[in-house]
Amino acid sequence: MIAQPETKHYTVEEYLELEIASDIRNEYRDGEIVPMTGGTPNHNDIAGNLYILLKSALKGKDYRTFYADQRLWIPSASLYTYPDVMVLPKLLELQAGRKDTVVNPCFIAEVLSKSTQNYDRGEKFVAYRKILTFQEYLLIDQYRIHVEHHVKTAAHQWLFSEYDDPSVTLSLSTFELQIQIAKLYENIDFSTV
Repeated sequence: MIAQPETKHYTVEEYLELEIASDIRNEYRDGEIVPMTGGTPNHNDIAGNLYILLKSALKGKDYRTFYADQRLWIPSASLYTYPDVMVLPKLLELQAGRKDTVVNPCFIAEVLSKSTQNYDRGEKFVAYRKILTFQEYLLIDQYRIHVEHHVKTAAHQWLFSEYDDPSVTLSLSTFELQIQIAKLYENIDFSTV
């Protein structure tokens, strides 16, 4: 029997020090550092489409919209991560002692990939639900038209809806905003996946 190498556990301080110097983004999962894989053109376009739609629709309102590189800290889950798209109230709450890490998103979206879809739907969503300000979660498939939408309706209660029709309009309740599913998938070429 071959002994498995022991996984190194990092402190939050060690992770942040390494992350600042790193050329790639890494998640911190309760002591483990996990490299984040690069996105495909479809992944980037879908996240970009949503970012542009939100940024435009929320202009002049009390929200800030972030795309891919904004670090989020969830202390109750001991998780640092970089959601694909995230919206926060304009009064950002930063992690104590940090100027580069937010803690209070109200909306998060992830573009699903084969390697992360189970994590995004499962363990990561469980961690996101520990954020008191978090109200809405969108999961967007990059391989076909399919959107999963979760809206918090009460403490520990979430309403789930899914959409496969590009002509359907999705209602984001956090912002009272309508987005046509087709707009999320604008210029996406499914033949390349």
